[in-house]
Order: sequence, then structure tokens, then C-alpha cells
Amino acid sequence: MSEIKFVSLIVFRVGAAMAFLPVFGEQVVPPRIKLFATLSLTALLAPMIWPQIDTLPANKHWFALIASEVIVGLLIGLAFRLLVFALQIAGTIAAQSTSLSQFFGSGLGVDPQPAFSTLLVISGLCLAIMLGLHIRVVELLLYSYERFPLGANLESSVLTGWVVENVGYAFGLAFSLAGPFVFASLVYNLGLGAINKAMPQLMVALVGAPAISLGGLTLLLIASPILLSVWGRAFVRLTSPEGIGL
Repeated sequence: MSEIKFVSLIVFRVGAAMAFLPVFGEQVVPPRIKLFATLSLTALLAPMIWPQIDTLPANKHWFALIASEVIVGLLIGLAFRLLVFALQIAGTIAAQSTSLSQFFGSGLGVDPQPAFSTLLVISGLCLAIMLGLHIRVVELLLYSYERFPLGANLESSVLTGWVVENVGYAFGLAFSLAGPFVFASLVYNLGLGAINKAMPQLMVALVGAPAISLGGLTLLLIASPILLSVWGRAFVRLTSPEGIGL
């Protein structure tokens, strides 16, 4: 296989990962920046995996190798993107629990997100950069060439199990991060019901709505550093070659 086709296969894997990567793959990032980042990572990775050019199967056509490269790249990007989805889900649950879901932020995508989600996602992306997002991306891409060399056959059962496990973990992490807001909402509604039972003539909705809004914002102020520290530990663990589980 020629050197140009070999490098193009690296571009396919890196470009597929770039589509899902946080920060680099956001919709607000111009396509030219994404293309430049893809080519830069390709130029960085190509010398490191150049010995694999001699191990490519000679009986496989170049077009037959593209699908596996794209799938592996998407899995690498999905490993990072699921952590961002966890923040979005946690913010949505927290906003819904505290009656603040009607306040929408611009978000980083096409669809607007609750202000809680936007705040948590932007804070999480900044924390990911501080934790060395770019370094971890390079590490996982290099690890992917050890786990899935160019031209390797992909086992659908392994990939499916990995996706199901990590999607389940992302939802579990999201519910854990939103736990304080759900608990506060439960206590609030129980207290509101008790007040309404004791004083039926009092319009508890007029009193309770400002209280839950203020309480939700106060809880966000207090709990957000703790939530982000928990998310940061999950980011460090899951985006390491040992923790990704591929």
C-alpha cells in the first residue's frame, strides 16, 4: 500500500474521532479549524505508527479498510462525548427538579439547552482542557492502534458490549450528579404538601415557586464545584487507556 493511502487511513480514524470530541468537535467550531486539527493530529500520529504500514493485509482493498477505521475513530470520540452527555442530562434533570427548566441558554449545539446544562457543560469543557484533553486524545488514539491495528477485524460483540456499558455508565453518572437537586426537590414538595394540608387557604404555589427557584440557584452555587470534581475524576479514569475498556 502506498504511503498516501496509509496516511489517508489515519485521517479517517482521526477525523471520525474529531466529529465527537468535546471542544474540538463542537458545532460552534468552524469546519476549517476541525480540518486543521485533524491534519495536525494525523501528522503527529503518522510517524509513531509508521511501522504498521508493513503489517497491512495485502489481500484487502483500500476501500475495505475505511469502514473499520471510521468505526474505531467514532468509538474514541464517543468515549469523550458520553461524559459531556452526562453533564447535559444532569443539568436537564436538575433544572426540571427545581422548576428552572423554562430558562434556556444558547448551548453549544443547534437545540437550546436549559441554563443549568449550558453552565455545567461549559464548565466541564474548561475543566477537561485543564486536565489535558488534547494529551488524552493523543494517548487514546495511539492506544487504539495497539488495540485495533490498521486492517484489523472488529468484533461486533465486543464493540456492542462496550457501547452499552459506557452509555449505561454515562446515565448513571448523570443521575448521580443530579442527585442533590432531586433530593432537594423531594424535600421541597413534601414540605409544600404538608403546608398545604395544614393551611388550605394559603396559595402555596405563589410562596413555593420563588423558594424553589432561589433554593435551586443556591444549591447550584454550593454543589457545582463538588459535582465538577466528581465529573473530573470520572473524566480522568474513563479517558485513560486502562479505563476506556476497549
